[in-house]
Amino acid sequence: MSRTTIVVLVAFGAALAGFVFSTTAQRLADDEPEPGTSRAAGPQVATVGWHEVFGDPGQQLAFGVDTLEVTDVGWRARISVENDTPVDYEVGDPRATLVRAFGLMLFSTGEPDELEERNTTGTLPAVRSAAEYEPPLPLILRSGSKWEGTISAAGALAAGSWVRVQFGTLVAVETPPDGLQERVVWITDNAHRLEP
Repeated sequence: MSRTTIVVLVAFGAALAGFVFSTTAQRLADDEPEPGTSRAAGPQVATVGWHEVFGDPGQQLAFGVDTLEVTDVGWRARISVENDTPVDYEVGDPRATLVRAFGLMLFSTGEPDELEERNTTGTLPAVRSAAEYEPPLPLILRSGSKWEGTISAAGALAAGSWVRVQFGTLVAVETPPDGLQERVVWITDNAHRLEP
């Protein structure tokens, strides 16, 4: 399945049915203390430098993740989203339950096949939604503009899990160019494994 199809399925799934919650945190690393339990990841910082794009050159949405950090009380990520398309995008979908569902998803592996399969079967893990944005997200990401900042939230993340960052929902204000969708929810192809 192509990456475009994945994004379309995620966007329609988010708009129509919401994300299905899972128990990924209970099925994580080989070194779990006991089956069905997990241990919280300790404080750590990873410089990942991810840069992913959706669309053709000159009409792309670009998603960046510079760092992922687990703190004593939660998590934070330094991210960016750039609108290199001829149309503006609303940041958030007022018709969806998760209006500004930027955040993290925890997977049991870092394999792209797991993301594809779970997206196709509607079993994506729950989004660990960001509670704080610094600076605040814009209401509209204008054509040619970029937002970069830090997203964060309280709460433990399971050691041994693989973290992906979710961006979205982005909603085109006008008809988007060919190859892009009206609603876009992006889950990074890249993943990072949390240490104990």
